[in-house]
Amino acid sequence: MKRSEINRQQRAASALFADYRFALPLFATWGEAQWRSDPETAHYCRAHQMGWDVTDFGSGDFARRGLVIFCVRNGLQSQPHSKPYAEKLLVVGEDQETPTHAHRIKMEDIIVRGGGNLIIEFHNMTEDGRRADTPVEVRVDGVRTALEPGAPLRLAPGQSVTITRNLWHRFYGEPGKGTVFVGEVSQVNDDLTDNIFLDGLGRFAAIEEDEAKLYPLWNELPK
Repeated sequence: MKRSEINRQQRAASALFADYRFALPLFATWGEAQWRSDPETAHYCRAHQMGWDVTDFGSGDFARRGLVIFCVRNGLQSQPHSKPYAEKLLVVGEDQETPTHAHRIKMEDIIVRGGGNLIIEFHNMTEDGRRADTPVEVRVDGVRTALEPGAPLRLAPGQSVTITRNLWHRFYGEPGKGTVFVGEVSQVNDDLTDNIFLDGLGRFAAIEEDEAKLYPLWNELPK
């Protein structure tokens, strides 16, 4: 994924959040020099995986398979006395897939804050980690909702779904309805160890440096 594309997506996401009057933390607009000047904060945010994350999941085709994330707050799964919650903002394009994955530790609410509709497909997980061909049950804003395996669940702005542990899920923006502004409220998130992809995909993009960074991604912050 080219750095110029990452920069473009960061600008577009910043504009989208501003449209919905969701103000980001001040560090959202820090460049490399400012991060280097505050190593304590850089270390904290990197350790807590806070800040920008733009990925194509190794696909080389961000528009088809990709996601923009800004992690606002997060604890550490390895430290039980840290904050036990996380909050993320997601930008999902029309027909732009976040591929099938699950979490062993994290339980999350996916909330459509605005924009288009989000489509989510679920499968239960078998004991050997495959997709089960059994009915799925989720809670949509507290309402118990039964689904056939892989059936699309459509979430309109204002709606949310609770995704339990070990539940396979993939999502994308409904075609023709516009970019989706999504919120995630969850238990502590760890993108290094607690994302299990069905097809063995990579979580992070391989980056081609064709221009200077606008805002470093969280895993690029100084150690």
